[in-house]
Amino acid sequence: MKKTKILFLCTGNSCRSQMAEGWARHLKGDVIEAFSAGIEKHGLNPLAIKVMAEAGVDISRQYSKVIDELPVQQFDYVITLCGHANETCPFFPGPNIHRGFDDPPKLATEAKSDEEAMAHYRRVRDEIHDFVAGLPDGLDRP
Repeated sequence: MKKTKILFLCTGNSCRSQMAEGWARHLKGDVIEAFSAGIEKHGLNPLAIKVMAEAGVDISRQYSKVIDELPVQQFDYVITLCGHANETCPFFPGPNIHRGFDDPPKLATEAKSDEEAMAHYRRVRDEIHDFVAGLPDGLDRP
């Protein structure tokens, strides 16, 4: 059976798109071939690695990359996870879907403690989990 190729795209490929790729590989590896990239490279966020590990998903071997560095350039779906990526995403033939999530590093800058900062990462991690758990079926519906 052919797997659905999905590219998760955000600005820096450091947090949200990395989480989505990790969840897709973990939850849907039998039906989805997952990739992630950014418009820019910001490096893999250590707190994203930490909260995903808490949930039993190891993304520590993933790395921040831009679209041109991907081994595949043809996708069944491109899913932007932030407004900036949605607005500046290069053209990809086929369905391009936007599903925005809050930016944990940005939210964490206002946190008064490490635990409060981690709560932002955990919330977004769980929201991305719920979105990815419904893939790829949910992509053909508005």
